Amino acid sequence: MSLTPALRDATFRWIADDPSAASREELQGVLARAMGGDAAALEDLADRMAGPLTFGTAGLRGPVRAGTNGMNVATVVRTTAGLAAWLGSPGSGVVFVGRDARHGSEEFCTAAAEVMAAAGFDVRVLPGPLPTPVLAFLVRRHGAVAGIQITASHNPPADNGYKLYLTGGSQIVPPSDGEIEKAIEAVPAAVSVPRSPTYSVVSDAEVDEYLERVSSLPRQNARGLKIALTPMHGVGGAFAVEALRRAGFTDVHVVRSQAVPDPDFPTVVFPNPEEPGASDELLALAASADADLAIALDPDADRCALGVRDGSAWRMLRGDETGVLLGSLVLSTTESADPLVATTIVSSSLLKSIAAAHGARYAETLTGFKWLARAGEGLVFAYEEALGNCVDPSHVADKDGLSAAVVAADLAAGLKASGRTLLDALDQLALDHGLHLTDQVSLRYTDLSLIGATMARLRAEPPPDFTSEDMLPGADVLRWTADGVRVIVRPSGTEPKLKAYLEVVEPVTDGLPSAREAAVARLKVLRERVTELVG
Repeated sequence: MSLTPALRDATFRWIADDPSAASREELQGVLARAMGGDAAALEDLADRMAGPLTFGTAGLRGPVRAGTNGMNVATVVRTTAGLAAWLGSPGSGVVFVGRDARHGSEEFCTAAAEVMAAAGFDVRVLPGPLPTPVLAFLVRRHGAVAGIQITASHNPPADNGYKLYLTGGSQIVPPSDGEIEKAIEAVPAAVSVPRSPTYSVVSDAEVDEYLERVSSLPRQNARGLKIALTPMHGVGGAFAVEALRRAGFTDVHVVRSQAVPDPDFPTVVFPNPEEPGASDELLALAASADADLAIALDPDADRCALGVRDGSAWRMLRGDETGVLLGSLVLSTTESADPLVATTIVSSSLLKSIAAAHGARYAETLTGFKWLARAGEGLVFAYEEALGNCVDPSHVADKDGLSAAVVAADLAAGLKASGRTLLDALDQLALDHGLHLTDQVSLRYTDLSLIGATMARLRAEPPPDFTSEDMLPGADVLRWTADGVRVIVRPSGTEPKLKAYLEVVEPVTDGLPSAREAAVARLKVLRERVTELVG
């Protein structure tokens, strides 16, 4: 591999157009090493200049680095200028801008705010690194035309991102993402995009409105609960403790090593409660403190995972287990005359049965809260198996780990007061609706082309032991079904992964222990078969 004139010239142009002195110096160093024959630097440069980050419904995500294929000031400036043009410049209306505590977040937040302010919008910047649901709440509460959150959620430490909300506080959906991407392509060099510091800072009182709303969500009276909690080095720790305190849950123990925001996430390989080992320190604290409930937030606090004592040990609940527990509680306490609950095509089918038992409407959408938030009128609860729960959609039209944590505490405290646990509640759901067990096969790729190649192979050679359904062109999803078995295969929308979602449903006819034994055995066989197919 050699340094081509095209790559060299594209790099020179980027350096000349970059408004950040630090990024210019960074890329100049990589280019100089590449020109000097450094093979690693040449490979790095080619990757950095491989093309712009793709703007999709999740916004942008990528490594923090100089170059077209990275999150940096120039990328944020051009993206925001494209958004402003799409919204209509000169702009009118309120735009909120927030951030987490990742590398580059403060600088990117300021750049986005300055571009929107120069475009004529009433820009209001959140005061410091705050949870993503706070921004979604403010966008909806104040009728803003847009909200920008600088975050990469639970991605690895090297990444950052740009998440967009529109009026109503929902994420964008097609064709808006494609229209915005075209507007970004038309933006001139970042160095020539106007910027202005004429934005305001959101007051503490406005942020407090979110905490007041979340702390009002419990519907039961019990508060005797000891909680172990981790924000996983993210921005949700202090907010979660305060929300729980205002709701009446004052016995909260926080994992000390993970309590303060740290963009390097030093105690975890991936700062995602779904990842094996990520919640080990939380479970250790829960055991040593003799807690009743463990709560893990992801770094931007829009996801919430629950941990429980199971016999003599602690374990994390699966996203489906948490989702059906919270959904059941919301349905049993809602004041809506015609409630709707929703989940995604990859989540457990148990919520559908629970909704029917409550006389509630049920909807199933494609993956992602951009779809769940639009499931229909009267939505009172939505969840996705990837630890996303929306327990208060009339105020936050997105997943919200903080409100989910408060409602989970409400549920656990009520059960404890009656001598029961979350596992007891799950057992009762199994007795009422059949035992639903779920699992996931997740393959991480460094060569992203292999994801598409694997999906193409599975389409061309569907497994003969399943009934296959291809959901293209609407979604890049395969559904395989058999008697009491369902498998969904799809690429991840936010990570370099191919995922297979497994479910077995076992009727409880001879008691729960025998049904569980049978379901576990069936799930093991299914996992082995799916791993063989997709691996």
